[in-house]
Amino acid sequence: MSKSASKPDPKKALPRVKMSTSVGDMVIDLYEDDAPNTVYNFVSLVGQGFYDGLTFHRVIPGFVAQGGDPQGNGGGGPGYCIKLEVKQKHTRGAIAMARTNVPDSAGSQFYFVLDADACSQLDSGYAVFGQIVEGLDVMDKIKIGTTIKKAEVVSKRDHAYEVKKLPAR
Repeated sequence: MSKSASKPDPKKALPRVKMSTSVGDMVIDLYEDDAPNTVYNFVSLVGQGFYDGLTFHRVIPGFVAQGGDPQGNGGGGPGYCIKLEVKQKHTRGAIAMARTNVPDSAGSQFYFVLDADACSQLDSGYAVFGQIVEGLDVMDKIKIGTTIKKAEVVSKRDHAYEVKKLPAR
């Protein structure tokens, strides 16, 4: 087998999550190398079933579709925050952490980028931590009230996913 045809190194392969919603399924690759703690947090919450049954509570056509709030109104979270990690730019289908106006205030809420140009002003202030690789058409169907039926970790790297938590804000 030639070197170029070899299997990808599982230690370098990106973690992947499948999100099944009431409008279809999406598969998301997570940028662990660029936003490790953000990815650890998301993988941890997915593994706990945190997102199962939650809805998208904020959808702005041509901008973002936001979910991950256990209260369903934009004010909830997991009871802690994580430090902001900014490296990637907002692209169509990217997933990023929602937060308040305090940089280190993200916890569980996330958003999908519906239009990269409309989100370009967010590039330096929000943690983009993954990209939809299957189901971009499903993202376009998300409306307020769309339910996350189940989120599951499809693959991850072979190490502990220890989240560095900050106090809730």
